[in-house]
Amino acid sequence: MTINIRRLGYRIAYEENAIAWTEVPETVRDLVKQRFRWSFGTLQCMWKHRAALFQPKYGALGFIAMPNVWIFQILFSLISPVIDLMVLWAFVSAALAQLGYTDGYPLADLKQTVRYFFLFLGVELLTALLAFALERREQWSLLWWLWLQRFCHRQVIYYVMIKSVLAALSGALVGWRKLERKASVGVREVGADSPAESSSSSTQIA
Repeated sequence: MTINIRRLGYRIAYEENAIAWTEVPETVRDLVKQRFRWSFGTLQCMWKHRAALFQPKYGALGFIAMPNVWIFQILFSLISPVIDLMVLWAFVSAALAQLGYTDGYPLADLKQTVRYFFLFLGVELLTALLAFALERREQWSLLWWLWLQRFCHRQVIYYVMIKSVLAALSGALVGWRKLERKASVGVREVGADSPAESSSSSTQIA
Protein backbone atom coordinates (compact mmCIF):
# COMPACT_ATOMS: atom_id res chain seq x y z
CA MET A 1 0.00 0.00 0.00
CA THR A 2 2.85 2.37 0.85
CA ILE A 3 4.59 1.82 -2.48
CA ASN A 4 1.30 2.21 -4.34
CA ILE A 5 0.73 5.56 -2.64
CA ARG A 6 4.24 6.75 -3.54
CA ARG A 7 3.91 5.58 -7.14
CA LEU A 8 0.70 7.60 -7.44
CA GLY A 9 2.70 10.70 -6.54
CA TYR A 10 1.43 11.26 -3.01
CA ARG A 11 3.64 12.18 -0.08
CA ILE A 12 3.86 10.03 3.05
CA ALA A 13 4.65 11.85 6.29
CA TYR A 14 6.55 10.22 9.14
CA GLU A 15 5.32 10.71 12.68
CA GLU A 16 8.20 9.90 15.00
CA ASN A 17 6.10 10.30 18.15
CA ALA A 18 3.55 7.66 17.17
CA ILE A 19 3.38 4.64 19.49
CA ALA A 20 1.97 1.24 18.55
CA TRP A 21 1.54 -1.80 20.75
CA THR A 22 1.62 -5.32 19.42
CA GLU A 23 2.30 -8.88 20.48
CA VAL A 24 5.58 -10.58 19.64
CA PRO A 25 6.09 -14.30 19.00
CA GLU A 26 6.70 -16.24 22.20
CA THR A 27 8.43 -19.24 20.62
CA VAL A 28 11.06 -19.73 17.94
CA ARG A 29 8.49 -21.58 15.84
CA ASP A 30 6.11 -18.63 15.95
CA LEU A 31 8.99 -16.26 15.18
CA VAL A 32 9.90 -18.27 12.08
CA LYS A 33 6.27 -18.32 11.00
CA GLN A 34 5.95 -14.55 11.40
CA ARG A 35 9.23 -13.67 9.70
CA PHE A 36 8.55 -16.06 6.82
CA ARG A 37 5.31 -14.21 6.17
CA TRP A 38 7.17 -10.89 6.27
CA SER A 39 10.02 -12.07 4.05
CA PHE A 40 7.78 -13.72 1.49
CA GLY A 41 5.55 -10.64 1.45
CA THR A 42 8.60 -8.42 0.92
CA LEU A 43 9.67 -10.52 -2.06
CA GLN A 44 6.17 -10.34 -3.52
CA CYS A 45 6.03 -6.58 -3.00
CA MET A 46 9.44 -5.91 -4.54
CA TRP A 47 8.67 -8.10 -7.54
CA LYS A 48 5.23 -6.58 -8.05
CA HIS A 49 6.70 -3.05 -8.11
CA ARG A 50 9.95 -3.90 -9.90
CA ALA A 51 9.03 -1.44 -12.67
CA ALA A 52 9.62 1.41 -10.19
CA LEU A 53 13.24 0.40 -9.55
CA PHE A 54 15.70 3.09 -10.73
CA GLN A 55 12.93 5.11 -12.37
CA PRO A 56 13.64 8.86 -12.04
CA LYS A 57 9.97 9.80 -11.76
CA TYR A 58 9.68 7.84 -8.49
CA GLY A 59 12.60 9.65 -6.87
CA ALA A 60 13.85 8.21 -3.57
CA LEU A 61 11.47 5.26 -3.85
CA GLY A 62 13.18 3.90 -6.95
CA PHE A 63 16.74 4.97 -6.16
CA ILE A 64 16.99 4.57 -2.37
CA ALA A 65 14.11 2.70 -0.72
CA MET A 66 13.72 -0.23 -3.11
CA PRO A 67 17.47 -0.79 -3.71
CA ASN A 68 17.90 -0.72 0.08
CA VAL A 69 15.37 -3.54 0.45
CA TRP A 70 16.86 -5.61 -2.39
CA ILE A 71 20.42 -5.25 -1.10
CA PHE A 72 20.18 -5.24 2.69
CA GLN A 73 17.01 -7.24 3.37
CA ILE A 74 17.23 -9.81 0.59
CA LEU A 75 20.68 -10.09 -1.00
CA PHE A 76 22.72 -9.73 2.19
CA SER A 77 20.45 -12.17 4.01
CA LEU A 78 21.21 -14.76 1.31
CA ILE A 79 25.00 -14.33 1.17
CA SER A 80 25.67 -13.67 4.87
CA PRO A 81 25.35 -17.37 5.84
CA VAL A 82 28.19 -18.13 3.41
CA ILE A 83 30.42 -15.61 5.21
CA ASP A 84 29.55 -17.06 8.61
CA LEU A 85 30.29 -20.59 7.35
CA MET A 86 33.64 -19.44 5.95
CA VAL A 87 34.60 -18.02 9.34
CA LEU A 88 33.49 -21.20 11.09
CA TRP A 89 35.41 -23.35 8.59
CA ALA A 90 38.54 -21.27 9.15
CA PHE A 91 38.44 -22.06 12.88
CA VAL A 92 37.68 -25.76 12.25
CA SER A 93 40.52 -26.05 9.73
CA ALA A 94 42.96 -24.37 12.10
CA ALA A 95 41.89 -26.67 14.93
CA LEU A 96 42.27 -29.80 12.77
CA ALA A 97 45.72 -28.66 11.65
CA GLN A 98 46.73 -28.01 15.25
CA LEU A 99 45.63 -31.53 16.18
CA GLY A 100 47.57 -32.99 13.29
CA TYR A 101 44.60 -34.26 11.27
CA THR A 102 45.46 -32.09 8.24
CA ASP A 103 48.67 -30.93 6.60
CA GLY A 104 48.29 -27.47 7.98
CA TYR A 105 46.29 -24.30 7.82
CA PRO A 106 48.10 -20.97 7.32
CA LEU A 107 47.88 -18.98 10.53
CA ALA A 108 47.96 -15.77 8.49
CA ASP A 109 44.77 -16.81 6.71
CA LEU A 110 43.04 -17.44 10.04
CA LYS A 111 44.15 -14.08 11.39
CA GLN A 112 42.91 -12.32 8.27
CA THR A 113 39.55 -14.09 8.46
CA VAL A 114 39.14 -13.17 12.11
CA ARG A 115 40.20 -9.61 11.37
CA TYR A 116 37.54 -9.18 8.69
CA PHE A 117 34.91 -10.84 10.86
CA PHE A 118 35.51 -8.42 13.73
CA LEU A 119 35.59 -5.56 11.24
CA PHE A 120 32.05 -6.45 10.19
CA LEU A 121 31.01 -6.70 13.84
CA GLY A 122 32.52 -3.27 14.45
CA VAL A 123 30.57 -1.77 11.56
CA GLU A 124 27.36 -3.27 12.96
CA LEU A 125 28.12 -1.86 16.40
CA LEU A 126 28.86 1.61 15.02
CA THR A 127 25.64 1.52 13.02
CA ALA A 128 23.69 0.58 16.14
CA LEU A 129 25.40 3.36 18.12
CA LEU A 130 24.43 5.88 15.44
CA ALA A 131 20.84 4.67 15.48
CA PHE A 132 20.68 4.99 19.27
CA ALA A 133 22.24 8.46 19.11
CA LEU A 134 19.59 9.61 16.63
CA GLU A 135 16.82 8.21 18.83
CA ARG A 136 17.29 10.45 21.85
CA ARG A 137 14.88 8.64 24.13
CA GLU A 138 16.26 5.16 23.48
CA GLN A 139 17.56 3.00 26.31
CA TRP A 140 21.30 2.52 25.78
CA SER A 141 21.28 -0.60 27.92
CA LEU A 142 19.46 -2.35 25.06
CA LEU A 143 22.71 -2.35 23.08
CA TRP A 144 23.78 -5.45 25.01
CA TRP A 145 21.10 -7.38 23.09
CA LEU A 146 22.99 -6.69 19.85
CA TRP A 147 25.16 -9.78 20.44
CA LEU A 148 22.11 -11.99 20.91
CA GLN A 149 20.68 -10.55 17.72
CA ARG A 150 23.91 -11.21 15.82
CA PHE A 151 24.56 -14.78 16.92
CA CYS A 152 21.01 -16.12 17.44
CA HIS A 153 18.26 -14.07 15.84
CA ARG A 154 20.13 -13.42 12.60
CA GLN A 155 20.61 -17.12 11.92
CA VAL A 156 16.85 -17.53 12.14
CA ILE A 157 16.43 -14.73 9.59
CA TYR A 158 18.95 -16.41 7.26
CA TYR A 159 16.88 -19.57 7.33
CA VAL A 160 13.64 -17.69 6.80
CA MET A 161 14.92 -15.70 3.81
CA ILE A 162 16.35 -18.78 2.11
CA LYS A 163 13.07 -20.60 2.71
CA SER A 164 11.12 -17.62 1.30
CA VAL A 165 13.23 -17.44 -1.87
CA LEU A 166 12.90 -21.19 -2.46
CA ALA A 167 9.14 -20.96 -1.96
CA ALA A 168 8.93 -18.03 -4.39
CA LEU A 169 11.03 -19.82 -7.03
CA SER A 170 8.96 -22.98 -6.73
CA GLY A 171 5.70 -21.07 -7.06
CA ALA A 172 4.38 -22.54 -3.83
CA LEU A 173 1.07 -21.24 -2.52
CA VAL A 174 1.75 -19.46 0.76
CA GLY A 175 -1.04 -18.63 3.18
CA TRP A 176 -1.21 -15.87 5.77
CA ARG A 177 -0.03 -18.05 8.68
CA LYS A 178 -1.11 -15.54 11.29
CA LEU A 179 0.05 -15.89 14.86
CA GLU A 180 -2.13 -17.08 17.67
CA ARG A 181 -3.01 -14.12 19.88
CA LYS A 182 -2.50 -15.01 23.54
CA ALA A 183 -3.09 -11.65 25.26
CA SER A 184 -0.29 -12.47 27.68
CA VAL A 185 1.32 -9.02 27.83
CA GLY A 186 0.40 -6.29 30.25
CA VAL A 187 0.94 -2.60 29.47
CA ARG A 188 1.28 -0.07 32.27
CA GLU A 189 -0.80 3.05 32.01
CA VAL A 190 1.06 6.31 31.53
CA GLY A 191 1.97 7.80 34.89
CA ALA A 192 1.74 4.57 36.84
CA ASP A 193 4.06 4.74 39.84
CA SER A 194 4.79 1.08 40.34
CA PRO A 195 6.55 -0.99 37.69
CA ALA A 196 4.64 -4.01 38.89
CA GLU A 197 1.67 -4.92 36.74
CA SER A 198 -1.73 -5.13 38.30
CA SER A 199 -5.32 -5.36 37.16
CA SER A 200 -5.80 -1.65 37.86
CA SER A 201 -2.67 -0.35 36.15
CA SER A 202 -2.35 -2.53 33.07
CA THR A 203 -4.29 -3.19 29.92
CA GLN A 204 -4.28 -6.59 28.33
CA ILE A 205 -3.57 -6.64 24.61
CA ALA A 206 -6.23 -8.47 22.65
